[in-house]
Order: sequence, then structure tokens, then C-alpha cells
Amino acid sequence: MDVTLSSTERSMRGLSLLPLAPGPQLALGPEITLCLGPDKTPVAAMESAVAFVHRTLPTLLAGSPPALAVSEHITSVVRELVDIVARDCHAEDILGRVVFDGAHITISIGEKRGTLPEPDVEPGLYLVRRLVDDIGQYAGDEGGYVVWASIPIQEV
Repeated sequence: MDVTLSSTERSMRGLSLLPLAPGPQLALGPEITLCLGPDKTPVAAMESAVAFVHRTLPTLLAGSPPALAVSEHITSVVRELVDIVARDCHAEDILGRVVFDGAHITISIGEKRGTLPEPDVEPGLYLVRRLVDDIGQYAGDEGGYVVWASIPIQEV
């Protein structure tokens, strides 16, 4: 499968998934989850991720005009982070998540083989750093690095 349905899209379509494990489940709140297969070139991965996020973002951010106001920033950051990870991909698939907690949009894309380069090496990071209030990486489950960025939601 190329792109998975997010919890937002599942609720839009009236679908539900059974929990993977019995007992209490961790609730992360509204999110978009995507998975891009290994057959994608970096350009195709960017296009697929941006199209999926663009399609589901209005539902994720429903009821929050300030969040909707930064939706172009969100898709720009997704585009750049997917590009960076796709060109140095450690795992077979590129996994991503966009989470909205009411105050921030957090975007996580993984897994990248090496650490984040400096913006001089990766010019797309200049744009990302201009749009976010924080950016970083952490060790992923597959031995690579998950790159993340946080976009603040300002009251307008």
C-alpha cells in the first residue's frame, strides 16, 4: 500500500480499526499518518506526501482557523522533510505523521540514514527553519533517524 488512511480520514469515512493490543491504548489526538513505499523516487515521494496531507489537512484542522491559516507552511515543511529523508532513506518505507495538539503542528518523517545536514548542505532546511519553532531528530525503530519539526499555531 502506498498511503495509509489516517485516523482523521478513517473517522471521515466512518471506518474504525481494531486495536492491535488488548487493554488501554495511547491516544495521540488528531493526526495524519502516511507510508510511502520503496518504489517512490524522492520527487514522487514528495508529491504523494504533499497530495495526501493537502487532502486530509482541512479535516485535521477543522474548527481551528489559526491552524488552517498555516496549512501552506505545513505542506511546505512536509515537502522538504520528505525530500531530505527520501534522498538518504534508511528503511524500506518512508513513514510520516502530522499531529495537531491545538497549539502546534508536529511533523515527523523517517527514517533517514544519517543525521540532519546543515542548511548550507541542504538548502531546503533554510525554508523549514524559517517556518518552524523547533526542529530535530531522534533515533528511529529501524536504526535510522526520524526528522521532526514543530510549527506554532498563532492566534490571528
